[in-house]
Amino acid sequence: MAAESSPPPPVLEQAPPSPAIEKDKEDLAHPAPVEEAEPQAVKEKEEVPPQPAAAEQKESRSSSLAAMIEKAESFSPPAYPPIEEKNEVTEKSAATNEEVAVVPDSGKEKQVEEKKVPQTLVSFKEESNAAADLSDIEGKALEELKQLVQEALSSHQFSSATPKKEEKQSASVIQETSKTEALVSDSDVGTEMKQSEETKESKVEKTTEKESQEVAKEEQKVASSSPDEVTIWGIPLLKDDRSDVVLLKFLRARDFKVKDAFVMIKNTIQWRRDFKIDELVDEDLGDDLEKVVFMHGYDREGHPVCYNVYGEFQNKELYQKTFSDEEKRSKFLRWRIQFLERSIRKLDFSPSGISTIFQVNDLKNAPGPGKKELRLATRQALFSLQDNYPEFVAKQVFINVPWWYLAFYTMMSPFMTQRTKSKFVYASPSKSAETLFKYISPEQVPIQYGGLSVDFCDCNPEFTIADPATDITVKPATKQTVEIIIYEKCILVWELRVVGWEVSYSAEFMPEAKDAYTIIITKPTKMSPTDEPVVSNSFKVGELGKILLTVDNPTSKKKKLLYRFKINPFSD
Repeated sequence: MAAESSPPPPVLEQAPPSPAIEKDKEDLAHPAPVEEAEPQAVKEKEEVPPQPAAAEQKESRSSSLAAMIEKAESFSPPAYPPIEEKNEVTEKSAATNEEVAVVPDSGKEKQVEEKKVPQTLVSFKEESNAAADLSDIEGKALEELKQLVQEALSSHQFSSATPKKEEKQSASVIQETSKTEALVSDSDVGTEMKQSEETKESKVEKTTEKESQEVAKEEQKVASSSPDEVTIWGIPLLKDDRSDVVLLKFLRARDFKVKDAFVMIKNTIQWRRDFKIDELVDEDLGDDLEKVVFMHGYDREGHPVCYNVYGEFQNKELYQKTFSDEEKRSKFLRWRIQFLERSIRKLDFSPSGISTIFQVNDLKNAPGPGKKELRLATRQALFSLQDNYPEFVAKQVFINVPWWYLAFYTMMSPFMTQRTKSKFVYASPSKSAETLFKYISPEQVPIQYGGLSVDFCDCNPEFTIADPATDITVKPATKQTVEIIIYEKCILVWELRVVGWEVSYSAEFMPEAKDAYTIIITKPTKMSPTDEPVVSNSFKVGELGKILLTVDNPTSKKKKLLYRFKINPFSD
């Protein structure tokens, strides 16, 4: 769960408003990328969310967010009907040796108007961390910040705070002096009292002189010692170019204001020391929440993908075990920070590497804003993460967005910067899989979210997350046939799914010879949403020809067809 802005449940990375309200400074800029192949062009029609308040400044951000959360406590969702977003996705071409043919039915396609879920007008584009790509102002700011950090390391400003000897000395002197004054005030008694006074005064002077010498020695020792070695997220500061990427995150979080970024770094180092982050990383906090937040696959640009599943907290036992009292909420916060820290340490902080995370927030069955304990945990996580994990979010995608979240978003929007909102994408339940496929290839998307990816097991030994899949849009009231042409004797293995089904599926082999008969592999079968999400099959081919996989969509809705295949050699 990383550190920006999102809905109620757990937090991340950045932290979405409710799981972990994503902070604009941070943006899990999240889990900078060794970017993979450019994803296919996708048209997105996005709606501009409510405009933020004019005074949106970083200095007042913490108090504004706190006020926002206070409002959330009294928030009561209005009775709006479900709303769906309207998006158009371009169709993907089939792989080599395949031909995709669409056989339209007679009659016009029925079109269903759908209302939109809030979308940002401008989509966030991640900045480069390469020195050559920085502007003159950015490059100058980075050098100034590096100089400040070097000075701080040399003067041990980042060292753990211990009681200063000057303070001890001052306190000692004041204490002894006060005793002396008390004695002086009663000195009329006689000469013996005066002598006692003088003795104590001389002791005070000797003590002061001795402590001054100790302080001088300590200062000399510090001055002659080597500079501190400080690490953030496992990266030692100023040791190599990975440190530049770390510093750039703080600079971007503070709009390249060098002094503000330096203060942020100092505070983060102190927070990490107080929270004992390096020890927390290796601590065993159990696996009760492994289904709530987990990493799975990569997006089309190579960012690791983190899934936050808020619906898991519908389980009353898990909810009580996680949030029922302050001690449990504190343990949840430690677990969330541990998960984020471990995930971040696996990133590539080289200037050309991936140093941000793609966040998917599943709001299906998510507890509403009325859950007090969840609000408290969210608030606690927000204030812990918003300034200590800046710029770690590459994208925040919210799927299965319920109707009540629209009102929640409207309330939160004025507290978020345009940079933060530009990373947000929302999808209603009917558009969730389609939206994910814009950013993540189907073979990388978990099967429960409409993709083909499952943990490797004996039940699916043929395909892995590394085997690419093709996705095609099947228009309403049409048939679509995938032709896989066979050029040699082989065993063809394939898997196929239509998200949500409600279609008929069939498979047949058509030999190339003119007098040969078509072989029915799978007769036309109606597939319902409750059927197995993925169909797997194989066919031994003894002659040239082609495999025809046909999907008949009789509904008035577009359907997303996914398939992949591989050819295994076979001999008689």
